[in-house]
Amino acid sequence: MSAKIPENEAVLLRYQRARNKGSEVLWSIFRYILILGISFVILLPVLKQISVAFKDPLDIYDPTIYMIPVNYTMENIRLAMNVLDYWPLLQNTMLFVISTTLLATASCALAGYGFARFTFPGSNVLFALVIMTILIPSSTLMVPMYLHFREFDVLGLVKLFTGKDGVNLLNTYWPSLITSGLAIGLKAGLFIYIFRQFFRGLPKEIEESALIDGAGGLRTFFTIMLPNAIPPIITVLLFSFVWQYNDTFYTSLFMSDSNLMAVKIASFPADVNQFLPRLLGIEGTEARADPNHVSMIVDTGILLAIAPLIILYLFVQRNFVESVERTGVVG
Repeated sequence: MSAKIPENEAVLLRYQRARNKGSEVLWSIFRYILILGISFVILLPVLKQISVAFKDPLDIYDPTIYMIPVNYTMENIRLAMNVLDYWPLLQNTMLFVISTTLLATASCALAGYGFARFTFPGSNVLFALVIMTILIPSSTLMVPMYLHFREFDVLGLVKLFTGKDGVNLLNTYWPSLITSGLAIGLKAGLFIYIFRQFFRGLPKEIEESALIDGAGGLRTFFTIMLPNAIPPIITVLLFSFVWQYNDTFYTSLFMSDSNLMAVKIASFPADVNQFLPRLLGIEGTEARADPNHVSMIVDTGILLAIAPLIILYLFVQRNFVESVERTGVVG
């Protein structure tokens, strides 16, 4: 026969269960309120820009209109696209960003594998220097990198054969392509760290089996290790794509005259002030557009600039979260 629980203990047990359940309910309510508050703070600027993009200029002078336009129009989007020359600009930006992203992912994966699996004299020192690149602000490297690519040379070969101090690679895509391909580009230290942490977590028996079968280091990496590194590859691809797309430091340093989204958005307000009167048919040497209308076009242009990233996130956010959980970022 099962022993009966004393009445006072049964009451105490029910009280503890009710208290625990109440604590869980309160924590759930607090958690949902916190998530809603953070989401509201993040999404409010985007919602305002979406609202502005479809507003008629008359709506901004109506104090009764806040978020939902009364007079819908696509004119703001059309004007912003004309000023930006949007589709050629987006095509050129995507080609550049995809190229640098693929180069950075490939080179950082190879470097991370080397740090994870090969021990050689000075390997710890080199990896410490990689970590230092994460900690050191990019602005401290601005001058040497600018001078290096203004007179770019490899082991003095250019000076040896041409007599010149080097080749000027500024205002070309080569500086970003070279740095991405050599794993020293934008956020490369972080990407190397992510790959190193992941490869260190894989069992060494896989490589030992490949070594017995006659595979070398590179063959093992490309045929065995890399196919198993899908989570860090997805993580680095997305991080690199977003950061390269939004980068203004390296693009303004190396490619100030290039046709890239980040460079155009930086000068977009001045371009709107210059071209908007002509697009609206306002003539005269002193012709100026309405400042409030200019602000609407600028907000619409910024929305068009971030639209590809929003669309990308909607399609890959689930894979991105899963890949981050399986990499060394949280481990």
